[in-house]
Amino acid sequence: MKPTRDIAAIVVAVLALHLGVGAAVSRVQTPASDAELRLAYAGGPDTWPRPLLQEGATFAEFAPLPPAPEPADNPTTPEKTALGQRLFDDPKLSASGQIACASCHVRELGFADGLRTSFGHDRQRGRRNAPSVVTAAWATSLFWDGRVRTLEEQSLHPIVDAKEMAADLPVVTARIAADPSYAAPFAQAFGSPEVTTDRIAKALATFQRTLEPRSSPYARLLAGRADALNDQQRRGLHLFRTKAGCANCHSGPLLSDQKFHNLGLSFYGRARQDLGRYDVTRDPADVGAFRTPSLLNISRTGPWMHNGLLPTLEGVVAFYDAGGARPRPDPDQKDDPLFPTTDPLLLKRELTAQERADLVAFLEAL
Repeated sequence: MKPTRDIAAIVVAVLALHLGVGAAVSRVQTPASDAELRLAYAGGPDTWPRPLLQEGATFAEFAPLPPAPEPADNPTTPEKTALGQRLFDDPKLSASGQIACASCHVRELGFADGLRTSFGHDRQRGRRNAPSVVTAAWATSLFWDGRVRTLEEQSLHPIVDAKEMAADLPVVTARIAADPSYAAPFAQAFGSPEVTTDRIAKALATFQRTLEPRSSPYARLLAGRADALNDQQRRGLHLFRTKAGCANCHSGPLLSDQKFHNLGLSFYGRARQDLGRYDVTRDPADVGAFRTPSLLNISRTGPWMHNGLLPTLEGVVAFYDAGGARPRPDPDQKDDPLFPTTDPLLLKRELTAQERADLVAFLEAL
């Protein structure tokens, strides 16, 4: 190692201590200068100051996305990808013949739809925000409540959901089979022109596995460009990993722990009630818990939260800075065993106005 690199390594180690590595989450951070942060974040993530984590957090170091995984029984091919993209855009998969997967997952909107909650069959409005599918290939569970594990399973749920595409699988499968222009693409993708529901699901899943986030300053930083973030964005990165507490749930290549957390937004016992993960598991601990979304390309996929409640990133940061929502039971709910408790990982963070702005700047760089 060259002497200058030896010196840099020592300085980074000293800075790690100065910046609060290993300190309790309640410790007030001593603000570091921009010059110090430039040096502290000059190398790869394994050299960065350690995150400040609370007990119960699951952390994986920040890293570039690896190649998208794929199941052995559905390998990705160009032909299957092309067929999946065509099906993704085809309203024949809906009962009305007017709604496609792409109606709620729009390429120009980061494969979300920009609405608080989406409109579906007969202009019915769903209760949940349409999440971007741009990182779906890396998710270990899908939908806000994690009710399926694979993209093949996920691909069929919106087709049959009464408020989304409201179709019957045998009907839409027959409709696609009756279109002679699909014979060649199915033959190229699967070896024969036969159209089956299973093949439709596999093609849709394959197309989604080819999606990936757009390049960003954060991605360039992970690729070795130490100057990819400006000073404000770098301050936001450091806050994200330390005082702001974001890394307790958002880490690893996806910036998600892929777990389920209750943010206090279930509206339990009220008109907008959504029990989240509980509807899948029936475990009282899961009432009001929703899957931690990936934050990659987050600035393109608002509004945010499972119900699209927050229309700005400034609002998102303010919500978490306040420690989330903490509903209190009404008198008749005090002994209700299902009354949800906000996740203990959410705490008041007491960020300054400048720190909140810095954090937003970093989120916009993802």
